[in-house]
Amino acid sequence: MSTNPLPTDDLTAGPVPLLRTEVPGPRARTYIARDRAVTSTSLARVHPLVPNRARGCVIEDVDGNRFLDFNAGIAVTATGHCHPQVVAAIEAQAHALVHYCSSDWFVPAYTELCERLVALAPMPGPTRVFLGNSGTEAVEAAIKLARHATGRPNLIAFHGAFHGRSLGSLSLTASKAHYRGGFGPLLPGVFHAPYGEPGEIERTIFRHLSRPEDVAAIFVEPIQGEGGYVVPPARWLAELRALCDAHGILLVVDEVQTGVGRTGRMWAIEHEGVEPDVLLAGKGLASGLPLSAVVARGEVMKWEPGMHGSTFGGNPVACAAALVTLDLVEGGLVEQAAGRGDYLRVRLDRLAASYPVIRDVRGRGLMVGVELPDHDTAVHVEQEAFRRGLLVLTAGPAAVRLSPALVVTEAQIDTACDILDATLATMGA
Repeated sequence: MSTNPLPTDDLTAGPVPLLRTEVPGPRARTYIARDRAVTSTSLARVHPLVPNRARGCVIEDVDGNRFLDFNAGIAVTATGHCHPQVVAAIEAQAHALVHYCSSDWFVPAYTELCERLVALAPMPGPTRVFLGNSGTEAVEAAIKLARHATGRPNLIAFHGAFHGRSLGSLSLTASKAHYRGGFGPLLPGVFHAPYGEPGEIERTIFRHLSRPEDVAAIFVEPIQGEGGYVVPPARWLAELRALCDAHGILLVVDEVQTGVGRTGRMWAIEHEGVEPDVLLAGKGLASGLPLSAVVARGEVMKWEPGMHGSTFGGNPVACAAALVTLDLVEGGLVEQAAGRGDYLRVRLDRLAASYPVIRDVRGRGLMVGVELPDHDTAVHVEQEAFRRGLLVLTAGPAAVRLSPALVVTEAQIDTACDILDATLATMGA
């Protein structure tokens, strides 16, 4: 099913990319100078981009330059920038109720969203939901929930994993040593195994580091995101499920980046037919508003009132945006992500046939990674594409990721691939 519900306006009607000034332009340079004087030095800005407005897969900066966005705010704007139905839902909810703490009172939008997520949960039986503000908050909640539900202390994650940057979630993250450097000691009882390698948990962790009966949960991304858009081998996730079943361990599937239709299914874990005990959602859930979810089997989410909460988590405005986002994704965008993803892979495979510098093209749906020889080459492609008006990001040691909004058109995919073609050609690749 092909769906593109976005109306044409002055941003999307003309040519994109459209570079009217040098990049960054004069206004952008002014904002960047102001920003650098007052913001945290921890913010690692990738491009000198100062966005002013956006629609669909198009961003216009403060100088009027228009960029084709194949980042979607790091896989966040699932329905495209400023989807009119999402904007209308935000406006309507803001006129009715902007905030009331759902940890202490019964806010209808919170309940309605939890009902929708229960209905969409990729696990059978009674299911419950906790809402937070961000992916890392969902991970933190899942750490607490797993330890509480099992009475066990230890956790397992994987090399290349990204689960967040607050101290608990950072303890699970192992995509870059830089993220962890200088922040120790981190959460004790966390062990890491190679991603996608059968038997490594038994051979290494259970034999040398932790008894299985001391492990509360295994945290896994069904496709690694920051680690390089890495798809695990077939049946590996099913093997993790069997391992958890054998030892009473919870399987926590982190779908913060992969979920809400991005891979051509509502949840990426559905490609493998594996049922998690806990599923984490975020990023694309509310089309750009801060929202995350912990979806757990009812027998797991049995903690007592007050054991976990959030002042802003499940904010009514974010929930309203999420409800419409789910309407749109279920109404055709998930199928579109699958079809457009196939088209993107075909175009990228053609590039790979022409440029040996491309070592691999991998992914599912509109979550596609292009592996290059090394980090410097990936950064060069990322930056040269920006200078030509295309927004992409690196991922992992040497990949460039493409994660456009689910409303991306075939024409926009053609444009993006043409820009990558021109970029690779200038490298003598």
